[in-house]
Amino acid sequence: MQSKHLLLNRALRNTRRDVWVARDLVWAQWLHRVARYQSPVKALVIVSKLGDGLFWYVLIAGLALIGGTQGRDVAAQMVLAGVLSLPLYYWLKHWIGRPRPFVACPDIRACVRALDKFSFPSGHTLHALAFSVVFGWHYPLIGAALVPLVLLIALSRIALGLHYPSDVAAGAAIGATVGAAVVIIF
Repeated sequence: MQSKHLLLNRALRNTRRDVWVARDLVWAQWLHRVARYQSPVKALVIVSKLGDGLFWYVLIAGLALIGGTQGRDVAAQMVLAGVLSLPLYYWLKHWIGRPRPFVACPDIRACVRALDKFSFPSGHTLHALAFSVVFGWHYPLIGAALVPLVLLIALSRIALGLHYPSDVAAGAAIGATVGAAVVIIF
């Protein structure tokens, strides 16, 4: 009796997971429709490249060089958020091992080169949230200006065929958590 109950629960969990995976794919395909048009793809590629790190590194360096004592402290917290996020990101990528949408779905193509072969979580989104939470904590008015950039980075990763929406959502949650932990603890 109990084994029948366990089998039923497992089947129900698998069914729920299958429904979620199917929805995630549908949302990825829907957002990827923008890839049919050259102008939005060019803009999204630029936004995605900003999320590669250069923008954040320049911001951190600028804070350290011209931000005075507070700027150096914020820069140090941003570096710490990055240092804490990176091993967690790599571990999750390889532990989960989820193939990228352009590999798993013939309807989706990669509009830019992927930095690695796994999809979950989105490292661009994770780091964008971690850095912007730290920055926004200390400079809330200027930090609010980062919100559109962070949202565009996250959406660009899906629209360019590199991530599923759940990859981006997980990256956002992890990055926000790491960023908040850094400013609260340090």
